[in-house]
Amino acid sequence: MTGNEAIALGAYEGGVRVGTAYPGTPSTEILENLSRYPGVNCNWSSNEKTALETAIGASMEGARVLSAMKHVGVNVAADPLMTLSYTGVGGGLVLVSADDPGMHSSQNEQDNRHYARFAKIPLLEPSDSEEARDFVKYGLDLSERFDTPVILRTTTRISHSRSTLIPGEREEMEIPGFKKNPAKYVMLPGFARMRHPIVEQRLIDLQTEAEKNPLNRIEKGSGELGVVCSGIAYQYAKEALPEASFLKLGFSHPLPKKMVRQFASMVKEILVIEELDPFFEEQLLAMHLDVPVRGKDIFSLLGELGVEIIREKIYNIKPELIKIDGDIPARPPVMCPGCSHRGVFYTLRKLKLNVMGDIGCYTLGALKPLESIDSCICMGASVGTALGMARANPDSAEKTVAVIGDSTFLHSGITPLLDAVYNQAPITLMILDNGITAMTGHQEHPGTGTTLQGEAAPAVELETLCRSLGVKRVTAVDAFDLKEVRAVINTEIEVKEPSVIIARQPCIFLLTSFDEPLYIDEDLCNGCKACIALGCPALSFKDDKAIINSTICNACGLCEQLCRFDAIKYPVGEAGEDNE
Repeated sequence: MTGNEAIALGAYEGGVRVGTAYPGTPSTEILENLSRYPGVNCNWSSNEKTALETAIGASMEGARVLSAMKHVGVNVAADPLMTLSYTGVGGGLVLVSADDPGMHSSQNEQDNRHYARFAKIPLLEPSDSEEARDFVKYGLDLSERFDTPVILRTTTRISHSRSTLIPGEREEMEIPGFKKNPAKYVMLPGFARMRHPIVEQRLIDLQTEAEKNPLNRIEKGSGELGVVCSGIAYQYAKEALPEASFLKLGFSHPLPKKMVRQFASMVKEILVIEELDPFFEEQLLAMHLDVPVRGKDIFSLLGELGVEIIREKIYNIKPELIKIDGDIPARPPVMCPGCSHRGVFYTLRKLKLNVMGDIGCYTLGALKPLESIDSCICMGASVGTALGMARANPDSAEKTVAVIGDSTFLHSGITPLLDAVYNQAPITLMILDNGITAMTGHQEHPGTGTTLQGEAAPAVELETLCRSLGVKRVTAVDAFDLKEVRAVINTEIEVKEPSVIIARQPCIFLLTSFDEPLYIDEDLCNGCKACIALGCPALSFKDDKAIINSTICNACGLCEQLCRFDAIKYPVGEAGEDNE
């Protein structure tokens, strides 16, 4: 099983009754797998904050619950998380934070172990799929015994790597129902002040638990070198340094300080091997141990570790690399052939506008050859940053457009649009509506009309929603119609009030059939390469003539609109659009 599959299995075997999440790589598959188990009610939430709040409510009812999100998603959920630490739980609550060292699919590589210290709650870090399953079950029990939420922190390599495990039986748990207790659940200042000492005492009790917990263990080896590590770093270090002694931390916050001192007494030097921040190293240095402690003076603060990296740093053994003669062309990620976002970004670049971007497939619009996105901060930030630019310089609104996807708009784009209306800012927002949460693998959202478990649901109408927020100018356009897209953008950026353009075409992966591919009339193609400006993978050039790869062209027609020489043609019987 992958780590994500194992986490879902652990939740099922641990008696979880409710699962919540907003999809985000590398965590997405957790809920998709958990939803397939009987007796578990799972739902996609609009964002991570509402996912955790839903989990809190289920926990208050007495159900065991799991909420999953990627590392930056915890930032969105941080508001309820910090107070959840005070209220504690009803049924066991495990929050999965799937971190992404190396930023395989993320806008930063923050180390979410800090959230456990920040919120003063326990942190568990599995190092393979079996531990991922077991740690979820243990975390649910720990949560109930200590009246606390528990963070289970994975990384991309744990989430997506496979290892073996033997499935167990589900532990059926009764749901006792909600028990009124305002002093515990209503965090008025007077009640919150009474809860804070409980949180501090709980942390002391959890440290005692961590000292004796089998999730932390000393593996005795050579006395020359002791390695302190957790998670996937344990697997790397164990393979690279098999002779060393190890302190493997699975229950890694609060730090088991007595165990650390015991370990330090057994070795001449401690090497802390951990990805990203010196989370353990700083705590060990603060303990003033009797042996040297090293870590980030050897290993980088950036990116992932690996066996070869550890060997190179410790033994100066350089990895053997495959040598290839000749230059290998760069292959940056690109939008899919037939993607409805491509024409929009082509138009925005041609208009030389400032484009405030957001998180999703459309972030690829920042790359060559489209190069039209000028900022990308976090989910929903495109709208707020456009608002900020308009506040600082009202004249900038005429050359600024915010872009956001349909799923991301529902995640966190609604409130900044409301701010723009409230503050009467003349921003232009483009919602690129492809009908799905595409980049994470096509998950449903409140606009799709289907739940995670495939049931029909009311579908949000974006036009109606935007008008209900007070936006008077809402225009829907065909994202494949370049002339229409350009004309509407030119109109809307001139108006002195908030406006929304919804550019709509479905993600190609939602289509079950495609039109016949376009073809090149070589006699008419003069090699101007105007069509290449779209960056479509189906288009290339050979001998100064354009070539269309018929196996991946799905006849979106964007390139046909760009060709001034009528060299790109639809199959006989199919009509094309007028050239741009």
